Amino acid sequence: MLAIQQNLSKRFYALLSLPSTAMGFALSVQISALSWILTTQYGLDIHEVGLVWAAGPIAGILGQVIIGIISDKVWFWNGRRRPFILIGGVLAGLMLLALPNIDIISTAMGVEAILAVAIAIALTLDLSINVGFNPTRSIIADVTPEGEKRTRGYTWMQTISGTFGVLAYAIGAIWGNFVLIYFGAALVLVLSIFPPLFITEPKELQQSENQVTSTPLSFADIMINIKPLWGFIIYDIYAMGRQLSGATVDNYYVEIICAILTVKFVMQTMIAKEDDKTEHEAGLVGFRKILAAHSFSWIGIQTMFVFIFAFLQDKMTGISDADLGQIISISFLILSAVAAILPALLLQPLAKKIGRVKVHTYCIASMAVGYFAIAYLGHSQYTLYFLMAILGIGWSAVISLVFAIMSEKIDQSKMGMYMGLFNLSVVIPQLLVSLGIGLFISQTQDKSMIFILCGITLAISALCWSQVKEHKK
Repeated sequence: MLAIQQNLSKRFYALLSLPSTAMGFALSVQISALSWILTTQYGLDIHEVGLVWAAGPIAGILGQVIIGIISDKVWFWNGRRRPFILIGGVLAGLMLLALPNIDIISTAMGVEAILAVAIAIALTLDLSINVGFNPTRSIIADVTPEGEKRTRGYTWMQTISGTFGVLAYAIGAIWGNFVLIYFGAALVLVLSIFPPLFITEPKELQQSENQVTSTPLSFADIMINIKPLWGFIIYDIYAMGRQLSGATVDNYYVEIICAILTVKFVMQTMIAKEDDKTEHEAGLVGFRKILAAHSFSWIGIQTMFVFIFAFLQDKMTGISDADLGQIISISFLILSAVAAILPALLLQPLAKKIGRVKVHTYCIASMAVGYFAIAYLGHSQYTLYFLMAILGIGWSAVISLVFAIMSEKIDQSKMGMYMGLFNLSVVIPQLLVSLGIGLFISQTQDKSMIFILCGITLAISALCWSQVKEHKK
């Protein structure tokens, strides 16, 4: 073990952040370039772009949960998380190289449908990112003790990862998305292959003091733990079946039923008491509350990521495809810059003073305000840039504090599994955005509705986060 790891020095926190940075950079490239390249280079419409993005959440549902469970139990290549970081990073780099060559790949394979090849590449890219992402986050919890040092690990993760995310959007804004894609492929390969070799993982995961059992969870136990997501899951299954069958529906009965079920399951989760339970049971109640709160955050965030281009095309008429790509890149550059600066500089000190949950709740509420402001005021690029900086406050918390909050609610010896289950609160809402919200937006004339929906879901998320209790060691 390196001396910097034994001492938990700043250099070790920086090293520990690099594998997550690789996966985050791949995701930044995907966010910045995927919708743009599909619409401008291959002529896909909004609805088809939503279908391509739906491939990612499906990969996440399979990848992060399964890899999380496996990585808790296996040991090879001198690591538990290391092998999956290496595999995910190499595949992600190769799929990034495939993005600007979808038409060439389609011709070489003799497949005429660009959409089918795009979905296959997007699915493989997102599966690769998900294979790597869970271990890169779990390894931070594996090698840091609960409390302030773990919070420091996740805030450093976001500071380093966010700084490279800023670089991603800067490259896209200055030199274009094609340079970004090729540079990103090389960076992802380097950061996912070499840093994990210098991190020593514990061969046995420690069980938390407040966990009274380490017996494996059954499928029924897992389903109970993700109860607040049941309404979303039911709708996603219905919508996916409707898409695959090509069936047309002229009513919204299923949507209404799923919305009612979601409200019911989320309310049941949020009003559950933690005080009259053992620490283990209270931790699981808290975990379910976090799933509910985080899922609404991601509905709004994913809607912005996927459909901001449609909002800009509607509100900033007359701009070229190149200008559109540049405005999107600069917008996400500003978002990432704020998210890179705040975690270690502001969020960690504030969390130490008033608690991580309170800080996170305030950040999410500020993001809701920012979304409503964009819907009504973000019709010029400079106003949009200013408001994206406001959104960066919430984004900085979503990709840093939430992992520290969640990781201390659950059995430390099942960190990979719970990290995978936690990721369902990201990918299931992402699927909802692609299959449901995407269809709704394509039929809505005023694209301001994109950011109105974002604001509503972030406001609901902030309300849910206000019911999450701070972990007390």
